[in-house]
Amino acid sequence: MSAYWVCFIGVINRELLRFLQQRERFFAALVRPLMWLFVFAAGFRSALGVSIIEPYETYITYEVYIIPGLMGMIQLFNGMQSSLSMVYDREMGSMRVLMTAPMPRWFLLSGKLIAGALVSILQVYVFLLIAFAFGIELPLEGYFRVFPILIISGVMLGALGMVLSSWIKQLENFAGVMNFVIFPMFFLSSALYPLWKIAESSELLVELCHVNPFTYAVEMIRFALYGKFNEMAFGITCGATVLFIMVAIMGYDPAKGILQKGPRK
Repeated sequence: MSAYWVCFIGVINRELLRFLQQRERFFAALVRPLMWLFVFAAGFRSALGVSIIEPYETYITYEVYIIPGLMGMIQLFNGMQSSLSMVYDREMGSMRVLMTAPMPRWFLLSGKLIAGALVSILQVYVFLLIAFAFGIELPLEGYFRVFPILIISGVMLGALGMVLSSWIKQLENFAGVMNFVIFPMFFLSSALYPLWKIAESSELLVELCHVNPFTYAVEMIRFALYGKFNEMAFGITCGATVLFIMVAIMGYDPAKGILQKGPRK
């Protein structure tokens, strides 16, 4: 068996075992989107009166509209949570041990990103199962079509969190940065409202939504659920993924990033 494959499986197993041992993290990841779905959406139970995927005429309830946004929320929080654990690993020294493995740095970091994406996808499908149990149904084929899309969005959001973790030295500082990144990304997107509806309120807000990579991740998920492919959202999400991974690899380069610094005094 290839040494690369053994290393890859080892990194993924480590992340999955860590996740399974942190049951409170699993439930916390589900509480947030479920609260939005069943509490926030309570006042929006009538049909939106617009198509979910322009220009296709698919009239839906508000609960169904925000499902892709809440799926993205799960992946966004999981990406930040995984990066928080990387900051902790760095302080404890285990991250430095991983980086000294006889494998390319990009391979080790990519393995952690894919493992984090798989964990987030597990959470997403549990969320969809709970939503289905409460009568919120999506096209059956969409549950399968969205899987590869969730891998891309999960890796992108995990890579963004990894960029932050590569430049933040202290664990206590990362929580504040998480909130500073998560909430603007979530609210300044099409997760809760269509972009044209936001444009009716403020041109500035809709422009901020257009430069937010999370917007395109949500739109990519939304289209995939209904058997459509959004080329622009896919291209921008993939481009952002590559950019974030490159910056994260530079951040974890001993010659350029945080690993050249000594232990915190």
